[in-house]
Amino acid sequence: MRLLTFTTGPAGSAPRLGAERDGSVHDLAVLADHAGVRIPHDLLSLVQAGPAALDTVRGLLDGALPRHAVHRLDEVRLCAPHRPGKIIGVGLNYVEHVAESSRTLDTDKELPPRPVLFGKPATAVTGPGAPILHNGDLTAQLDWECELAVVIGRTAFRVTEEEAYGHVFGYSIVNDISARDQRRSGQWFFSKGQDSYAPFGPVVVTADEIPDPMALDLELRVNGVTKQKSNTRHMLFPIARLIADISSGMTLEPGDVIATGSPSGVGAGMVPPEFLVPGDTVEATVECVGTLTNPVVDAR
Repeated sequence: MRLLTFTTGPAGSAPRLGAERDGSVHDLAVLADHAGVRIPHDLLSLVQAGPAALDTVRGLLDGALPRHAVHRLDEVRLCAPHRPGKIIGVGLNYVEHVAESSRTLDTDKELPPRPVLFGKPATAVTGPGAPILHNGDLTAQLDWECELAVVIGRTAFRVTEEEAYGHVFGYSIVNDISARDQRRSGQWFFSKGQDSYAPFGPVVVTADEIPDPMALDLELRVNGVTKQKSNTRHMLFPIARLIADISSGMTLEPGDVIATGSPSGVGAGMVPPEFLVPGDTVEATVECVGTLTNPVVDAR
């Protein structure tokens, strides 16, 4: 399933849980009311409710569809699918990105022996079509990173690589926005954690729809020009390894997001460097998930 959060009214309208199918958005609350069943009314609660709730939703989508439960995709405004409890970023997880980062970001040129992890706060999350905030008083080096996002479905603590995929709910996209000139004594939290620096969406695709997440094409475009183009098979640490490593000392909870790292082609690695400015439009695409589009706006 392709699950999403949307509104049909003006800005500030209450978000609703939906599913995308054949270019239309199906309002799951309306379907549940029509069928006389109860389901969670937001995506995070649905993830937390477990497989039985997901099976109920599948049944609703396969049943009768009242006309007022279905909207054209262009009639709704998509929101971030949900606000994760935590977002765990993975740095230097593509070999070519390790090389470009060592040239331009003063990182180690050697491949990391273990995943490089950092956090992004939930307040950084923004949705499809929402602005990426460019505050020229804080940065002149606003950069992009297209990443496959893994959404956790079951609590994971000290799980093995063999067990890891059993804890995945689904997949989405995170654009790991960074203010490169706000790294502080080697630390990335403020650089990557500012409001709007985690565009997330447009949907969460359930794990059963993507049998091999380690074989997905990724691409990022700025104003229609391709900057990044790669495939998840080039990850240094694959998804199962990431889940096992993170959960070795940190509990992953339903709804948490792992942003699995960026391929080469970031703005800081260009010759000369290129960075986002107000008026730009950024499109991050992951095969089988879709495209996450965000404008860059002046936030001073």
